[in-house]
Amino acid sequence: MMDRILCAIDGSKAAVRAVDFAVALAAKIGCDLRFVTVTTVTPTTAADSPFWDTRLFDAGEALIAKELSDAMTAAQKGGIANVTSATIAGRDIAEAILGYATEQGFDHIVMGSTGHTAFGRLLTGSVVDDVLRHPHPPVTII
Repeated sequence: MMDRILCAIDGSKAAVRAVDFAVALAAKIGCDLRFVTVTTVTPTTAADSPFWDTRLFDAGEALIAKELSDAMTAAQKGGIANVTSATIAGRDIAEAILGYATEQGFDHIVMGSTGHTAFGRLLTGSVVDDVLRHPHPPVTII
């Protein structure tokens, strides 16, 4: 039984499709939904950098807030009664998502994938691939 879905988003077109799927799935089975985004830079780590720029950091924070707000709006329009969002910090995005899912008791993860070729994944890596390499609850890749 699926009771709690975690949908990881990153502002990409694939993430928008993941939001749509997660909303439809949560509405269909009547479960809780949480959107999560991972930030790799915190105010503390950024302040320690010689390239610290408050305006750049604030712009990133505003972008994250908009992504989560858009996802929340989509869920509310989809009739999801129990929807929340969170921003988590971590240097390794896949580990942050999996750790959060485990700690918070989510039993399903929804993520978007850009559909890179094997060569593209070799060059750029893939958070989805990293998630699938570790123990995890069921994952739906959109």
